[in-house]
Amino acid sequence: MPADPTSPSLAPGRRAGRRSSATALKILNASKALFLEDGYDGVNLDRIATRAGVARQTVYNLFGSKEAVFRATMEHHWAAFGLEELTARLDRDISRADPADFLRRFAEMVLTFIAETDQVSFTRLVIAESRRLPWVATEFYRLGKAPLAETFTACLREMSEAGAIDCAHPELAARQFLGLIQEFVIWPRVMAIGPDVMKLPPTDLVVEEAIAMFLSRYMPADSPA
Repeated sequence: MPADPTSPSLAPGRRAGRRSSATALKILNASKALFLEDGYDGVNLDRIATRAGVARQTVYNLFGSKEAVFRATMEHHWAAFGLEELTARLDRDISRADPADFLRRFAEMVLTFIAETDQVSFTRLVIAESRRLPWVATEFYRLGKAPLAETFTACLREMSEAGAIDCAHPELAARQFLGLIQEFVIWPRVMAIGPDVMKLPPTDLVVEEAIAMFLSRYMPADSPA
């Protein structure tokens, strides 16, 4: 029977305080490396403990099960995006931000995350495991893509309400912009499409063209050219 994601023993918030410790971070870094190397079935608490340089009982005390470690590993992975920085923009009156500058900074955050956090390898892992373990894809989306899209949507909504852009459907627009970037910078790599098969444009060109396309649709009609 599939594990109940709402079970107290599996809930992401379980032992939250202790999971922020240096020992917990060592365990999560070790577990991420192992899961990426050998997949979900190829990892157990003993291997995680050995890689982290801690006792198996320590891993168990902090997380309780391999599934709980994997869920926490996904949460740890997405935390590297720095969503707090994007959220903070809402507190600095994003309505006054230049739309092109904001989109460029947001794209830079996405590109940095992809380049520095094994996002391509982690996405491949999720795709491989989710056919047999559907909760893997659900949690990967819930912990990462969903809050990212929601926060970006909130930014676009505030800019639209201030008249900086004209966007009646900010959630749709947020996903449109993400799609314009990810089509070139992540999916060819996830699918391991070789450079000889797919000629990819430079990343900076991808970003600038995405911004131009987005603003050609969503800039107010009375905006100066």
